[in-house]
Parts: sequence; C-alpha cells; structure tokens
Amino acid sequence: MRNIILGIVIGLAIGIGGAWLVLKHPEGKEEKKPEEKKEESIVQHGTNGEVFLKLNKEAQEHSGIKVAALEAVETKPEIKAYGRVLDPSILATQFVDIGTAQAALAASRKEHERLKALNAQNQNVSARSLEAAEAIVKRDEIALDAARAKLKLTWGETIASSKDLAGFVDSLVSLRAALVRIDVPLGESINVLPSGGRIGPVNAETNLVDAKVLGIATSADLQSQGQGFLFLVEGARFLPGASVIGYVQIPGESRKGVLLPASAIVRYEGEAFVYVQESDEKFVREEVKLDTPLKNGWLVADGLKAGEKVVVSAAQQLLSEELKSHMGEE
Repeated sequence: MRNIILGIVIGLAIGIGGAWLVLKHPEGKEEKKPEEKKEESIVQHGTNGEVFLKLNKEAQEHSGIKVAALEAVETKPEIKAYGRVLDPSILATQFVDIGTAQAALAASRKEHERLKALNAQNQNVSARSLEAAEAIVKRDEIALDAARAKLKLTWGETIASSKDLAGFVDSLVSLRAALVRIDVPLGESINVLPSGGRIGPVNAETNLVDAKVLGIATSADLQSQGQGFLFLVEGARFLPGASVIGYVQIPGESRKGVLLPASAIVRYEGEAFVYVQESDEKFVREEVKLDTPLKNGWLVADGLKAGEKVVVSAAQQLLSEELKSHMGEE
C-alpha cells in the first residue's frame, strides 16, 4: 500500500514538473524578429551643420514636388508708393456746375441778341434794358470761366481739357473706371511725368493692373506731403476711398533679375523663402528678397540666378517637414 501511495506521489510530481516546463518553455522556439531598419530622415545635416532635405525620385513624386528653372527678366525702374481711389462725386458736381453755367450763358446771350435786334429796329427796347442784358451775359461768362478754372485747379489740365468729359465722368460714377491718386514717398523726387504705373489693393500686392498717368496732382496730400500723381485705371473695380499700392514707372536703367513664381514662395516668421534643388535629391531652403511684384510672381534681383531650379509645387510641405524635424530635436 505504501508503495502504491509513493508511486502516486511521484507521478503527480513528475506531471506537475512537466506542465511547468511546458508552460515556461512553449513548444517550438519563437523566431526572433529582426530589428526594423530605421527610416532615414528627410532632413539632413551637412558637414558644416547646414540643413537640407533629401528626397529620392519616388518620394518627390509621392509628395507632388515639382521644380522649375528660373528665367531672367528685366523690368522698367519703378518707385513703390501708396495712394487712394478718389471720390468721383466731386468731379461730377463740378461737371454739372459747368453745364449749368453754360446753359445760363446760352440763355442770356440769346436774350441779349433778341433785345439788341429789337433795339436796332427802333422798337420799344430801351438802351437801359439792353445794357442790363449785356451785364447778365458778362456775369454768366464769368461764372462759366470760374467753373472751368475750378475744374482745372482741382483736377489738372488733362482732365479739364478732356474732349469727352461727360463720358469720362460717367465711367467713374458707374465704377467702370477709377481715378487714383498716388503719392510718392517724401524724399523721392520725379523730375519728369511718369510714363505709367501699376496699381492694386494694398492687401493684394500681386494683383496689379496697368494704369494711365493723367498728370500731376494740383494739391499736396496732408499726410504724405510727397509728389502726387493722378492715374486712370480702366477695366478693374476699385471702390472710392479704397487704399491702394502703386508702382510708378520712372526713367532710368532697367532692373535685372529672375522671375520667381509665386507658388515657389513660402513664408516663415515674416520672411520669404524658396527651396532650391541643388542636386537630384537635395533641396536647400534659401531666404529671398521680393523686390517687385510681376504678373506671374516676383522679381528677385539678388541671390537667385537664372537657370537655378526651385520647388514650385509642394514647397509648403517641405517647410513643414523641416520644421517638424526642428521640433523633434528640441
């Protein structure tokens, strides 16, 4: 009996020990997973600590990155200035005043001629009545001259002597055209009449439209105290009183540089940057000075060269990647 009990105890011990071994060491060795290869960062550092972005062709296509070669451009010299759209109601009122004066003069002259003819026929028209009619004609002539002088003094010779002043005023009142005053900054001086200009809203400097110069402003601006010029903008809607930015064309040597597409520009901390492709897979961020807005971008006179390739699509994405890398380092 004792041997049977001893055998049972030994059997239980062996069973428990086997179960423990199985649980501790599962059947079949688990394969050791190979260490995942660490993905290479897009943001790289050169030997001198300079930062650049490295993307192979596949990564560029996946990110939608496109590059374009910069083109050389030349532009006429210009002065950057500011101004406002003038209220056409003042001009319209003066135009009406001239029309009223012309009508009054025509009526008084007609009456004077009638009285003069009757007086010549020895009819019942006194010399005193004729003299009174002549005085009215003279008064109306002075009133018309004063209205015309006021128009010329307010708006200048070009507007005052317009052959179709009525049509000009109507285009301004109906907002099909705008009369703009641009004041050159104090200290700048233009010795000749500008050859033209480009004008746009202050908050949309790249949306410039061509403007025709009408002449020199006949009064000084109370705030700027600089030279003022009147421009006519046609085909663009500018509301009276709106502030505008203007580029006044002046004589001189042309400005040379490259045309930087607007889509290539990224902004960070108030500055403008572009990503230059230095090799097939290397992109470097460079700060640029935007000199003059052009139709399809900006003139950049310094730093960039014609033929250099810059990112024109997904440039903002590159900046985001670079900034995320900086945050990870902190």
